[in-house]
Amino acid sequence: MAVGARSGAARTAARFVADLDAVRDQLAGPRTALLGHSWGAHLALRYAIEHPERVSHLIYVSGTGIDPDRGWHPHYKRNLRLRLGPHLDRWEVLSARARTPAEDREWAVLQWSADFADPGTALRQADRMATPWRGINHDCGQAINAEVKEELRSSDLAGQCRALDLPVLIIDGTEDIRPRWAVDSLYRALPNSQRVSLAGAAHLQWVESPDDFRRAVTTFLRQ
Repeated sequence: MAVGARSGAARTAARFVADLDAVRDQLAGPRTALLGHSWGAHLALRYAIEHPERVSHLIYVSGTGIDPDRGWHPHYKRNLRLRLGPHLDRWEVLSARARTPAEDREWAVLQWSADFADPGTALRQADRMATPWRGINHDCGQAINAEVKEELRSSDLAGQCRALDLPVLIIDGTEDIRPRWAVDSLYRALPNSQRVSLAGAAHLQWVESPDDFRRAVTTFLRQ
């Protein structure tokens, strides 16, 4: 069962966990392998911490770790601007003003293009992600981001991870604009974890390195 971000009304992380548990109950039975990507990686980790008996394997893809100071974020912002290259000026213009729905899609395609390593195909890949266009719930995203920041500051996630007794696979792309050292402390905290870095791939490895990604996941699940 895979976990990612979603649109909809503003929600709390606890509600996402509850929704995920309801989906697991209806579709996956009492115990399931759980894969989460980006924000979904944090959600999957949180679900596994709260319901370890319901998770057989956890696959943490392109997450940003558990460090409370979020020291990776300035590096991400710098790398985003560098990756945008010739599209940076247009992205900045759109970022600085209220946008029409069409402009919001354009802004998203530009920003998402930075999540691909190959500049020759990045815009096309990002445009596919935005088709069909369902919009972005910015209020929901801001609320969840604020809640996660507070959670990292106020809870002992490292201690909770040390108590997590299930196999975990961390998958990174070496070209992700989010520095992968952000996940080091999570990797060290997990008692039964392994890590795979896919060379040449960025934030969405199953798109840019599908064979390597599939091999990493299936090998882990078969162990």
